[in-house]
Amino acid sequence: MKTTSTLRRAGITLLAATTLTAIPTAATADPSHGARAAGWHGAWAASPQSATAPFAPNWSQTGFADQTVRQTVRVTAGGTRARIELSNRYGSTPLKVTGATVARAAEGGAVRPGSVRTLTFGGRDSVTVPAGGTLISDGVPFRTTALEPVTVTLYLAGPTGPATFHHMAAATSYRAAGDHRADTAGTAFTETSGSWYYLSGVEVSGGPRTARRDGIVAFGDSITDGVGSTTDADNRYPDELAERLAATGRPRAVLNHGIGGNEVTNDTTWAGEKAVARFKKDVLTEKGVGTVILLEGINDIGGSGPAFPGGPTPEVSVNQLIEGHRTLIRQAHAHGIKVVGATLTPIKGSFYFTPENEAKREAFNAWVRTSGAYDSVVDFDRAVADPSDPDRILPAYDSGDHLHPGDAGYRAMAEALDVDRL
Repeated sequence: MKTTSTLRRAGITLLAATTLTAIPTAATADPSHGARAAGWHGAWAASPQSATAPFAPNWSQTGFADQTVRQTVRVTAGGTRARIELSNRYGSTPLKVTGATVARAAEGGAVRPGSVRTLTFGGRDSVTVPAGGTLISDGVPFRTTALEPVTVTLYLAGPTGPATFHHMAAATSYRAAGDHRADTAGTAFTETSGSWYYLSGVEVSGGPRTARRDGIVAFGDSITDGVGSTTDADNRYPDELAERLAATGRPRAVLNHGIGGNEVTNDTTWAGEKAVARFKKDVLTEKGVGTVILLEGINDIGGSGPAFPGGPTPEVSVNQLIEGHRTLIRQAHAHGIKVVGATLTPIKGSFYFTPENEAKREAFNAWVRTSGAYDSVVDFDRAVADPSDPDRILPAYDSGDHLHPGDAGYRAMAEALDVDRL
């Protein structure tokens, strides 16, 4: 690892410590933070993004017309009732959802017979989500347990135009022509995608812990999003953390608000709004959350280079990145949310690695460890680093690109978190 004198020679200065529910795009959190809002709290989440296809074709840019989309997600907290959140945050026209169901997941695009429940919106089967808006369905009796997969199916009869979606799902979504929202078999769902569409949350109520603000948000970029993990295996580090918590007999909601490619200080055309802007929309609107794990900044460091997908973004200094984190900490603390700061994981051997970028990463990590700005710190860097070459991910933890961990690396990250201090 670099010494302080090496960082100084690189010209880097460390800063010292110092019922139908509509949610507008620029919503701020309710001061009660939802803990008393009929006991509803988040059980699964994904951050919305605007339509884009930087790596491979998906369904976001063309949208849907007379098609059914079936999406399976794993809830991290259980309850006796469920409802969903639909986002049209980046839609330029209203989104008409003709009908929706929730069911217990089976294999592929199938669901378990007898489990399908019709979702309503203000008592109606169909709903229109305003351009730029978010809507929450009515609650439906639907018993769930922590770590259970549930399937949400949306029938979109009319043309939607470009779709608000979550690009890197590490999960398979299914599409069928026509109306198949009530199907239990998956035979009609012949098309697949690796993204989520319109679905941005699943909330539950009636569980044993609904009155507590003990939910956790994992906030960050692709390493929080789970890039490099096995598709449909729920092996992202937030998934592994949820499994650790459930194994103690005290399951808690863990909500993943990572976006692959996201930056703290720069907006991008393909990886979402900058973190300091989207934090209040994605995190502060979540119900029952008391802790956020903040792991973000490697794209700010590497994004100005020619290898950055989607084209380079403006160069970001270590001090600018630190100020971005301070902004996020202030936003969280203003809403009574504790912040766990995380060090940035190794990049040696990846397309981001240069001596200058590595010096920035080392300097920022030194600030995370020593500043006292966070409520607590988790050292993901050391958790996945190769002891014989600490600037590189341990080969057993590497997904293969020397930037993103694989399944074992994400498990090591989750194990580095002190669950008693969360």
